[in-house]
Amino acid sequence: MRYTPKSELDHRIAKLQNAMKQHDIDGAVIIQNADLFYFTGTIQRSHLFVPSEGKPLLMVKKSLERAREESPMDNVIGLDSLKEFNAVLQKYGYGQLKTLGFELDVLPASQYIRYQKLVEPARVVDISQLIRIVRMVKSPYEIEILQDIAKLHEEIFSLVKQNIREGISELELTGIVAAVSREKGHSGIMRVRGLNQELFYVHLLSGQNTSPSYFDGSVGGKGVSPAFAQGSGFKLIGRNEPVLLDYSFVFDGYMLDQTRVFCLGKLPEHLAGAHALAVDILREIKKIAKPGVACGELYDAARQMAGDSAYGKHFLGFPEPVAFVGHGIGIELDELPVIAHGFNTPLEEGMVIAIEPKFVFPDGAVGVENTFLVAKDGFENLTVFDEGIIYV
Repeated sequence: MRYTPKSELDHRIAKLQNAMKQHDIDGAVIIQNADLFYFTGTIQRSHLFVPSEGKPLLMVKKSLERAREESPMDNVIGLDSLKEFNAVLQKYGYGQLKTLGFELDVLPASQYIRYQKLVEPARVVDISQLIRIVRMVKSPYEIEILQDIAKLHEEIFSLVKQNIREGISELELTGIVAAVSREKGHSGIMRVRGLNQELFYVHLLSGQNTSPSYFDGSVGGKGVSPAFAQGSGFKLIGRNEPVLLDYSFVFDGYMLDQTRVFCLGKLPEHLAGAHALAVDILREIKKIAKPGVACGELYDAARQMAGDSAYGKHFLGFPEPVAFVGHGIGIELDELPVIAHGFNTPLEEGMVIAIEPKFVFPDGAVGVENTFLVAKDGFENLTVFDEGIIYV
């Protein structure tokens, strides 16, 4: 179990403060768990106040004792009631604020209204995009955690190869993966920022279980109920069909994303061909991905390769394709940057990006996904398990 070092938190806070100054934001109030963890090292129920200049203040409702144990910040204090919020800020010298940033992409409307009244006459502005941009480039400390997770991914994908068999249900195989993951320290929870985008960390689908779903991903799956209409179901795994595993190991607050395809027997020609093309697309993206290249160029290259093939209409989902071929990843699954058409953010050293070219047919889904670190000379693999179809 890691505790985030103070030097790491200080660096992150300084990056946010610099961004706030550039946008004339006097202070920020952060309450969402992923952002709290990033800037404080704890997710105890708190309000983190970050001034554009000066030391931040973590005001904790529950549990103050754990917050002080987990966070090395200088100012970690109790806050029993929001009625005390303004008085506490004034006590620490942070009165007369003209603008206050909140995470308006995730803050419920009722709370937004409450905070707006609480901080009057300060003007409430959205700080969420600035936070996501600060989090977009990973530090050496974060990269070290992700490299540790990559080793755990190797173990889990080897586990699937050892346990897949004809007649086992998707849910049973998912349960084996989930149990071993937890034994090895998986948090058991994946954080996804988007509204209503819940996702179980073992996304295992076989054969015809390729139904599109509400989740913003290439492959949906029927799931076990309309109440959670995605992912693995009661279907039994058969021969000569693809078994697609899209998996994320969450460890010390961070995650990687990786997809591989297994098969008992031999895949039909169209599925094997589409998978080979997905691997080619992944390798082409890796070839052109260099610091300074716009993210949209990677998507456009992938889309052109797929469109020039016989499988184009099945690329990134069928009959409802998604609009991206990759995404940033770290504390949350859906971080910046987005690898999509028109997304002009340039690649930058320290970004960590999952690239996932996939093809979906009525009789199965195939494809591959790796997580890469953007290094000085381009993409470096964090996930390295065999990219070809894994025949068992």
